[in-house]
Amino acid sequence: MRAVRDPTFAATRLRWAGPTFAAARLRWASRAPVIALAALALLVIAAPSLAPYSPGRQFIDHPFAPPMRPHVVDDQGQWHLPFAYPLRLVDPLERRYVEDRTQRVGIRSGGPEPWFFFGSDALGRDLFSRVIVAARLSLGVALLATLLALAIGAAVGAAAAHAGGWVDAALMQLTDLVIVLPGIYVVLALRGVLPLLLTDRQVFVALVGVLAFVGWPAVARGVRGIVLVEGRSEYAEAARAVGAGSVRVIARHLLPATRGFLAVQATVLVPAFIMAEATLSYVSLGFLAPTPTWGVMLLDAAAVRTVLDAPWLLAPAAAIVVTVLLVNSLSASRDPILWASFPPKSSNSN
Repeated sequence: MRAVRDPTFAATRLRWAGPTFAAARLRWASRAPVIALAALALLVIAAPSLAPYSPGRQFIDHPFAPPMRPHVVDDQGQWHLPFAYPLRLVDPLERRYVEDRTQRVGIRSGGPEPWFFFGSDALGRDLFSRVIVAARLSLGVALLATLLALAIGAAVGAAAAHAGGWVDAALMQLTDLVIVLPGIYVVLALRGVLPLLLTDRQVFVALVGVLAFVGWPAVARGVRGIVLVEGRSEYAEAARAVGAGSVRVIARHLLPATRGFLAVQATVLVPAFIMAEATLSYVSLGFLAPTPTWGVMLLDAAAVRTVLDAPWLLAPAAAIVVTVLLVNSLSASRDPILWASFPPKSSNSN
């Protein structure tokens, strides 16, 4: 006998497998990177208060200490807030540690016994604290350089589209000249002509300026094209017909049309600038030790033997990879090809 299908179950299954639910899943997937980046930004802002220890504090009895496992149940079976057992160095030559099961260390114990979430480096400094604090400089350089590149590129592109003629040709020739140059070599050359020994503030400003100089031409070309096309649209002609000046038309009507392009460019520039800052600091042309940045911290993992014995020193590399993936996933969620199959949800839909 043929089973009779439940119409309610069939309708529910169709609703969950249909294009409406697929579009909803795509929208939620697009929000996930935004939420993750917002959490990362909050982590960077609150880094000094979230770091368990000062990034320069040394625990001389714990060089190359491995990450300490968290526990919530002790050996007697009693429950506690998350804690770890302190480590004792039993063999300095082999860097072998054992857990002291007679004591417990809290997240913020404030005592002499540390809790190394990511392990420690050669000087006994907590890698977790250093990675969090280093994010402020590494991400700060990338974000400010991106904002400056977007601002310069938008201004130059809009000016070229509005002026036209020889001004447009000259500005586009300048952008082509910068674009054809290998970006990393330009950054290294520009940083190389500056004094080697600079304060952290001077290095920060220099890196932001150098990276913004490399990043603005591609933005300028894209903005110029959008402004030229949108400048012939009906809403722009209507604004001119009612007496709006050229500057007002560009600022109030044409530049807002470039927001999507600028957002995509931001997701391209931020990862590139993060890698550029790490590269410059790694080759000692950016921030220098003991200033904690992701590139400076990677110097500790430069030796192959050190990486084999203490792979947790690659924690800053993991932070770079995770951040770049988050930004790239944000860029992928804005792909118009993905959204073309799912029209926006109307207000009358059930």
